[in-house]
Amino acid sequence: MKISLLSLLVCLCLSTSAQNKLYPITQYGAVADGKTNNTPAIQKAIDEAGKNGGGKVLVPAGDFVTGVLYLKSNVELNLAQNARLMATAKRADYGGKKASALIVGTNVHHISITGRGTIDGQAKPLLEDIYRMLNAGTLEDAEWKEYNDWHQMRPAEHNRPHLIDLTNCQSIIVKNITIRDGLCWIQDYRGCSDIVIDSITVESNTFLNNDGIDITDSKNVKITNSSVNVADDGICLKSSDANSGCENIYIANCKIRSSASGFKIGTASRGYFKNIKVSNLEIYDTYRSAIAIETVDGGNIENIDVRNVTARNTGNAIFIRLGKRRTNVAPGYLRNVYISDVKVSVPAGKPDAGYSMEGPVVRHPHNVFPSSIAGIPGHPVENVTLNNIEITYEGGASAKVAAFGIDSLEKVPEKIGDYPEFSMFGELPAWGFYTRHAAGLTMKNIKLNYQKADFRTACVFDDVSKLTLNNVSIGKAESKPVILMNKVTGSSLRNVNTPSKSKDDIRYQ
Repeated sequence: MKISLLSLLVCLCLSTSAQNKLYPITQYGAVADGKTNNTPAIQKAIDEAGKNGGGKVLVPAGDFVTGVLYLKSNVELNLAQNARLMATAKRADYGGKKASALIVGTNVHHISITGRGTIDGQAKPLLEDIYRMLNAGTLEDAEWKEYNDWHQMRPAEHNRPHLIDLTNCQSIIVKNITIRDGLCWIQDYRGCSDIVIDSITVESNTFLNNDGIDITDSKNVKITNSSVNVADDGICLKSSDANSGCENIYIANCKIRSSASGFKIGTASRGYFKNIKVSNLEIYDTYRSAIAIETVDGGNIENIDVRNVTARNTGNAIFIRLGKRRTNVAPGYLRNVYISDVKVSVPAGKPDAGYSMEGPVVRHPHNVFPSSIAGIPGHPVENVTLNNIEITYEGGASAKVAAFGIDSLEKVPEKIGDYPEFSMFGELPAWGFYTRHAAGLTMKNIKLNYQKADFRTACVFDDVSKLTLNNVSIGKAESKPVILMNKVTGSSLRNVNTPSKSKDDIRYQ
């Protein structure tokens, strides 16, 4: 069947006209009193827009309470300046055994959430209602117990709603909005493609598991010009599907504050991560790592490019980990990582102290943790290049707090199946960089320094092959060796500058 050009133009015009049609929620009975549950009115506007081929559902200025909303294809949910879409604070409104997200999209396409307004998760009153139901026995939660790290009762994640969940959706735009005060992951884009997230603000420090932006098994994603301040990972790429993964991801010009890690790949890592580009991140007051790249569930990581990161007051600069926490699945691989133009300051104290939901206190005595690159025996991290990296540690280490001698490197625990994080190995024998089980590591234009004396070796390389150090500068050193090479093969050193510049600053054993 042939379609004339005129007919095609008419169809396109009709489609464009439908998508430009406005659907103000107040015309469907929504009331901006901060009390009325407007779910039926808002959903009716969304449904009618979807049925008519698309359009813009308008949330005007005012406080509109809502329960769970389901997006439809070709529909834009637009929040005007001073509009506040308030999540219902009644746990029962999110369903039974597993809480639904507030805004849900499944198998839909060309959807948008835009505007200068706010999506407010109302975390505190909602949490109070969850506790009320748990205490009354009207809500099932086998995981509800006191967590020693936080000294509080912690409802399971499935009982705490996300704010935005989009699953198997295509062509997504989330722009300009503010999202705040959720009780769990703020937004998860799972199995989606062609996502643009631009100029959004995420503020949520109320409770745990509070990731700012999660991209799970999704492709062709662009996250730019956004600000994230949350109680868990800031921007995190995940994979839950062994047959899928995250691919073609671009993240740039974002500001991140986290009581976990700033930018993270993993921990959920069943599938793959490849072709990831990150640039121009500002990270501050972050409890764990500024940059964390982790695969521990059998997934593969490759072709990662991270540039222009400035981090101040963060617990760790760079953490790269290949592990194996699934006993029945072989380790994946982690290779071809390029990290450049990074400047980080690492304090001796807790970087997120004073925030309403801090990361857990490390329970064993320790000094300031170094950056780490760690594989496992027989499965090295491969082909990592670190270029133009400057890390300044507060220092002040004391052997009375903790000490790990460089003559006992084999006693540093492997922790092959443990949750990956910068403090997982306990006290380490280096203050600047600790590297174990790596192949093809290049470090060039590196500056490491501390403000207060640290008795430890600056850098330890253990079981590393094809190591290149080029223009590496260690600003201070209290003891020798400054750099320890243990079971290192195929090393190339050029312009390695240590304070005393003596031959015994670098030791091979």
